Amino acid sequence: MIKTFSLTDVGKKRKVNQDYVFTSEEPVGNLPNLFIVADGMGGHAAGDYASRFTAECVISEIGKSYEKNPIKLIRHAYETANEGVIEEAMRMPDHEGMGTTLVVATIIDDYLYVANVGDSRLYLIDDNISQITQDHSLVEEMVRAGKLDRDEARVHPYKNKITRAIGGADEVRVDFFDMKLKEGDLILMCTDGLTNMVEDEEIRMIIRRSSDVASMAENLIAAANENGGLDNIGVVVIEPFAKDDEESGGDAL
Repeated sequence: MIKTFSLTDVGKKRKVNQDYVFTSEEPVGNLPNLFIVADGMGGHAAGDYASRFTAECVISEIGKSYEKNPIKLIRHAYETANEGVIEEAMRMPDHEGMGTTLVVATIIDDYLYVANVGDSRLYLIDDNISQITQDHSLVEEMVRAGKLDRDEARVHPYKNKITRAIGGADEVRVDFFDMKLKEGDLILMCTDGLTNMVEDEEIRMIIRRSSDVASMAENLIAAANENGGLDNIGVVVIEPFAKDDEESGGDAL
């Protein structure tokens, strides 16, 4: 059985929470489960609106589609959401320029399928921590080109400048990833409000020290706030092969 927990926090410096998370351990349309993280951008309430609108559009499109191929299904949902955000920005002048990152995941049997636009992330955590998604950001492009190392990237003034977003262009380019899961794996989806505040190895240690998916999410957000809480923080923690409490005699981990 799958166990999940999701949580967002406004952080210590922002007044509006532009992060939006969604989890469903039950089927959504032809997908057996669905997990979403979005980090909105735009002035006033535009970022807040963009992330929520995008997630709701994705959920709606997946829910009513007859497509059974998960990649085609999710791609179409991304394209529809992108069109919707652009139309909403044109319809409401105070939301001009709004957009959002978007990570969508589903687990089918023992395979994880992931789609990504922007710099929110999905990690796979076992004895190590591995970032599965690739950031669509100016700084990440500089790292991949060998112009910056990881330590320099973390403090670069353009670290939050993303190169792809839902609503950013008429055509959205989506990265897809898939991998086989094994017992003991944990999945973390999160916005950059976590990863800019907490190093990957510290994330892994917090996850492994926590007793269940709820405390994992709560402890990660607490760590981000303790380290400054400069941005909103959104996290989704997924335990794909959790034992139920009756079988395990207590917490799953």
